[in-house]
Amino acid sequence: MAVQIAVIDDWQDVARDVVDWSVLDSLGEVTFEHDYPADNATLAERLGRYQVICVMRERTRFDEDLLKRLPNLKLLVTGGMRNAALDMQAAAKLGIKVCGTDSYKHAAPELTWALIMAATRNLVKEANALRDGQWQQGLGGDLHGKTLGILGLGSIGQRVAQFGQVFGMKVIAWSENLTAERAEQVGVTYVNKQQLFEQADVLSVHLVLSERSRGLVDAQALGWMKPTALLVNTARGPIVDEAALIKALQKQHIAGAALDVFEQEPLPAMHPFRTLDNVLATPHVGYVSRQNYEQFFSQMIEDIQGWAAGEPVRLLN
Repeated sequence: MAVQIAVIDDWQDVARDVVDWSVLDSLGEVTFEHDYPADNATLAERLGRYQVICVMRERTRFDEDLLKRLPNLKLLVTGGMRNAALDMQAAAKLGIKVCGTDSYKHAAPELTWALIMAATRNLVKEANALRDGQWQQGLGGDLHGKTLGILGLGSIGQRVAQFGQVFGMKVIAWSENLTAERAEQVGVTYVNKQQLFEQADVLSVHLVLSERSRGLVDAQALGWMKPTALLVNTARGPIVDEAALIKALQKQHIAGAALDVFEQEPLPAMHPFRTLDNVLATPHVGYVSRQNYEQFFSQMIEDIQGWAAGEPVRLLN
């Protein structure tokens, strides 16, 4: 019997054309699902017939309740080697294998800098004004000589720091595990948490979401920031206390925010981030690049082929 394979979370309807899925024809049938996440009952009805489900990282949540509603499911394949939306213990207990993929490491840092540049120079406002027949709406900001604060100096944070150095910025960093010696190795100055928020002209978040990092950028931390400072988050929405950030932006306690990630995704229709004039928001496109998707989907195919042959690759559980 042909294996039923679902590629879900394909919100842009692009997955079928990024790679050649026909290599799986001898194994089974591939179906592409474009719907947004729903309640578990709806998801169980939508996905119940599939033995293999390919998911995009942290779009649809597979908790223990949902996994128990999918008795046919044998293999979950996720983009990336980490997915906080998957209950790994429940999957293992139910005998569901979970495999991952490598990630293209340049997509998120490049998007981070696109947001920093666009927000600093008011590019969206200026471009929209030009389309409306207007000309030069105000003064853009500058980056050279300013201070870039990096919250989380991992692989992505390091690349963002390097870009800042090229722009002539002073780069400082802090995280709970960062040491002065580690920061010095990449030419960055180590500071404590309060100093990071107080000194940064641009504060960019690059932590992994965990119980320890959830809500780390809270009202107190936002209160430390300069009124001229920009907060940038391309990591995960819940790292920032969203209610506190909205209040800070509404009261102009900070100059603005450039955000690619949110507490709830897709962002609700009436959310303040859609209307605040000191927010530049994009729909979680930090990893949505052709090269990254090519890597994700080509390795998902390899994962499925390995599982079918009894030799799973990039196994996460």
